[in-house]
Amino acid sequence: MISQVFVLSSKGDRLVYKDFRGNAGSDLVSGFYEKVTALTGDQPPVVMRHKEVHFVHVRQGGLYLVATTTADSSPFVVIEFLNRFAALVKDYCGGLSEKSVQMNFALIYELLDEMLDYGYVQSTSSDVLKNFIQTEAVSPRPFSLFDLANVGLFGADTQQSKVAPSSAATRPIQGGKSEIFVDVIERMTVVIGANGVLMKADVQGEVKVKCFLPSCSEIRIGLNEDLSVGASQLRGYGTTVRVDQCSFHPAVRLEEFDSHRILRLSPSQGEQSVMQYQLADHLPSAPPFRLFPAIEKDSGGRLLMYLKIRCDLPPKSAAVNVGATIRVPKGCVSMSQELSSPDQSAELSPQSRAVLWTIPRFQGGTQLSALFKLDVPALSSASMMEVGPLGLSFELPKTTATGLHVRFLRLSPVQPGPAQRWVRYVTHSDSYTIRV
Repeated sequence: MISQVFVLSSKGDRLVYKDFRGNAGSDLVSGFYEKVTALTGDQPPVVMRHKEVHFVHVRQGGLYLVATTTADSSPFVVIEFLNRFAALVKDYCGGLSEKSVQMNFALIYELLDEMLDYGYVQSTSSDVLKNFIQTEAVSPRPFSLFDLANVGLFGADTQQSKVAPSSAATRPIQGGKSEIFVDVIERMTVVIGANGVLMKADVQGEVKVKCFLPSCSEIRIGLNEDLSVGASQLRGYGTTVRVDQCSFHPAVRLEEFDSHRILRLSPSQGEQSVMQYQLADHLPSAPPFRLFPAIEKDSGGRLLMYLKIRCDLPPKSAAVNVGATIRVPKGCVSMSQELSSPDQSAELSPQSRAVLWTIPRFQGGTQLSALFKLDVPALSSASMMEVGPLGLSFELPKTTATGLHVRFLRLSPVQPGPAQRWVRYVTHSDSYTIRV
């Protein structure tokens, strides 16, 4: 049973607020934000208690999606509801961001009214809700895979260079464009030791289909012919694309998968996850980033951190929205910096005891550097041992870490009008840690 649902920006601005039961005050909104920002950890707990109320939240697209519940409610049910709510907002509004929520708040309130009745979940099905939602979505800008927010394991803030606007996923098409999107989204977990040795490398991926076609009885998605599933299965000769395990949506027909790596399904309007896969303890190519640090104490007693990061992507590729976070000693009071290019920025966050280095775009085959001079009272050898590790967050457009690609996308029957087909790839950092 859910008492309230509200959506906050990263700065704590209230974008959406809906009280279903009237048994809690609106001051809980500010109470939640104060509570979540007061925590020192980088990832606050999903469930937090405040007096007799429990906050359950997920963070996607830079927004906090929060529900308040009583003690007898299942947190797993509420988390699933919030994730489904986020997915529906993305389908209807073309993305989940502060701007899209502000421009479509009436539509989002209508969604909440249909999804919940007096705090009880009625339906989160796209097929059911499309019969009741009448408000038209307002698109803040042409839809980009950057606007796909990170939904748990497989959702992602991603980008492709050529994308097109999408309509509401669950609304009947009335004279709009006929489009179908196939998105290959991967998340990378990497741990690199202080000696530069790759200690852990896992990839979790998903193939998503977003269908906005007026009529389509079947689609066929051809993947790499040399795709191997499981370590014992070898297909062809030379280098193959390998995943350790994969699972499929119940609607996917696999008659041609074993022989030709073709997925067949009859798509429904909206978004479907047709395939999920995992690759553990293996990367087919070198990790995308390497760190070369130098940590020392200068004559004035300041801590000097010289960081050089190398991007090992191909020269024609680039990483975007790169953020480097490195822990610093306790008690650090101020910092000066020297960055290798003017488009970069860095700041010291005393609360999280970290230096945040932001790089909007990092071209493959290049390296960037930064010198941070930190004032740490009573700096000692023990304090210098507190430096690190460095964590990286990034997006790699047009790239898959496993090498999985779509060979073809065929529609049956052939659409009567022009049908746009879009195949997009992105790799995310789920957790990319380099020890110093």
